[in-house]
Amino acid sequence: MRRYSFALTVAVLLVATMTIGAAAVAARVSTGPQRDGTPNATDKHFTASPFEFDPTHSGIVVGDWVRHLGLPDPQSDQRFGLLLSKNGKTPTNASAGVVLHGVKGIHLTQLGYDLRMGGHCGAGAPRFNVVTTDAVTHFIGCASGNRTATSIPGWERVRFSPTNPTQAFPPISPSETVESIAIVFDEGTDIAPDHSGMVVLDNLDINGVLIGGPGDH
Repeated sequence: MRRYSFALTVAVLLVATMTIGAAAVAARVSTGPQRDGTPNATDKHFTASPFEFDPTHSGIVVGDWVRHLGLPDPQSDQRFGLLLSKNGKTPTNASAGVVLHGVKGIHLTQLGYDLRMGGHCGAGAPRFNVVTTDAVTHFIGCASGNRTATSIPGWERVRFSPTNPTQAFPPISPSETVESIAIVFDEGTDIAPDHSGMVVLDNLDINGVLIGGPGDH
C-alpha cells in the first residue's frame, strides 16, 4: 500500500509539473516583452527579408538589417534597424525594401513600424504594398499614417488602419485575404522636404506582431 501511495504521489507531481511547464511555454509563445516594452500580440511567425531591385546596376539602393541602428532590445544587444536608401533620383528604376514572410492567408487589422526621425516619410515611400487574393495591390504610404512619439527620443511610431480610405489605396476590408506584403522604398534624394533619400525603420508591425530584425517572430 505504501509503494502504491508513493507511486501515485510521483505520478500526480509529474502531471502537475508537465501542466505548469506547458502553460509556461504557451505564455512565452503568446506573450512577451517587445522592443519598446509593449506586450506582444498572439504569436504569428513573420519574418522580413531585405531586397535591392536594381536592374540597370545603378548602385544607388541599399536594403539591409543593420546592427546597432535600431531601438534598444531587452532580448538582445544587436539593436537591428532596417536601413532603406535610394541615393539618387526618384525616376531611376531602382528600389530597396523588405518582403514579409508568413503573411499569406491572413486578414489585416493593423500595419506600421517605428521610424527614426530625420529620414524620409513621403506619400509614396516607404510604403506597404499589400496584394490580396483578388489580385489587387493596395498602397499604404508613410505620410498617411498616424504618428506618435515613442519613449525613445528620435523615434516615432507610425500606424495604419487598412480599412481607412485615407491611408490605404484602395482600402482593405476585414474579409479580404492577404496574398503578399512588402515594404518598398523608391523615392530618392530629389524629393523634399528632407532630400535624404533614406529611412531607418524598426518594429515592423503586422497585426500587432513586431519584427525587429532578421529572423524575428
